[in-house]
Amino acid sequence: MSLPTTLEAWLARCEQMHPSEIEMGLGRVREVKDRMALHFRVPVVIVAGTNGKGSTCAMLESIALQAGYRVGLYSKPHLVHFEERCRVNGAMVNGADLLPHFAAVEAARCDVNPSTSLTYFEFTLLAIARLLSLAELDMVILEVGLGGRLDAVNIFDGDCAVITSIDIDHVEYLGGTRELIGFEKAGIMRPGKPVVISDPVPPQTVLDHAAQIGAQPWCFGRDFNYTGDPQQWSWAGRAKRYNGLAYPALRGANQLINASGVLAVFEALREQLPITAQAVRSGLGMVELPGRFQIVPGQPTLVLDVAHNPHAVAALAQNLDNMGFHPRTHVVFGAMRDKAIAEMFQRMAPIADTWHFCDLPTARAATAAELRELHASLGLKGPGPVTVLCHADPAQALSAAVAAADPADRLVVFGSFYAVGGVLKNGTPKLTAKHAPN
Repeated sequence: MSLPTTLEAWLARCEQMHPSEIEMGLGRVREVKDRMALHFRVPVVIVAGTNGKGSTCAMLESIALQAGYRVGLYSKPHLVHFEERCRVNGAMVNGADLLPHFAAVEAARCDVNPSTSLTYFEFTLLAIARLLSLAELDMVILEVGLGGRLDAVNIFDGDCAVITSIDIDHVEYLGGTRELIGFEKAGIMRPGKPVVISDPVPPQTVLDHAAQIGAQPWCFGRDFNYTGDPQQWSWAGRAKRYNGLAYPALRGANQLINASGVLAVFEALREQLPITAQAVRSGLGMVELPGRFQIVPGQPTLVLDVAHNPHAVAALAQNLDNMGFHPRTHVVFGAMRDKAIAEMFQRMAPIADTWHFCDLPTARAATAAELRELHASLGLKGPGPVTVLCHADPAQALSAAVAAADPADRLVVFGSFYAVGGVLKNGTPKLTAKHAPN
């Protein structure tokens, strides 16, 4: 069988290769990785957690780039283009550059056993990791997809691990308590290596696992912390301080916790990757990450956020509450059927005047009609009379919300990456309400 010649064809092949989207376990993917002799020759930071992983990775990358390091980043999922999953020196990789690495993964898979099947996530991770391993880099950042212990990223050893905030999500794979989920996240730790725990109240299983294997925990509130006022903030680690810092370019009250963990990583790796205070200031000031409390100026104001579990939605609601006054809030929402949708509704209900539910292009997603039925069954109260509408896709939902909004209103698109990505597929929307003044 001839090999695909385009990235799109490779991705389609990867989607069909394995009977299920997710299969926990490292045996198959580690065999192929070993056959490829795939390893990194530079410091590796591995980031796991329920919320804050993407922001943490983006800040790590931005500061390291400002310090003059060559940086490779693997993250998932993507919002619009698959190539977003791989960045080299701050730039999204060209799809054509990935093709030989997909071919190398396929060759190694067949050498191990032609019947060995890899999931889409496993196959694409190996291809991107091979590209990064052969690039001239000084640092590699790998974002865990689901859990940690049995996630394919865990076939690599990190020089430093990061565990961000932990909450209930993916219960069918990780368990239904923070303690069980914490144990799964803790699987990325390595004996003798630092692990930055930026969750202010981590599950005891995380601390216990670090002690059991002899990892070196750096805990928020003990080994590093921050203070701040409305104008600036300061950070203190074990032996390093940064004072008078401007707030990170990523908005939201929770970003200071993520930024604090990032600075702890650089202190823990200070011998391999020393940085300057100016790199910290510039990196935090220039960091970008679409879809994380991203505010798009216009009439009406548009907020994009991939909050897709109750903990993240609670943070989103708090951030929205801290914004200036808006007469009405129009919400565009889509989510996977297995998420805690009812709890997300409950957290957003006091803010939402109008719900625009949308179908998403995956069988895992709840339909707009299912979302409307669940919302109705909860009997939630909004700030006033609540309107609920259904749409075929996120772009249609956003168009309908814009048409119904006044210039001073606010639009919020949140939920699945598919929902936010669906309104970004043609670029960042620039909104002008139909009755806005010229």
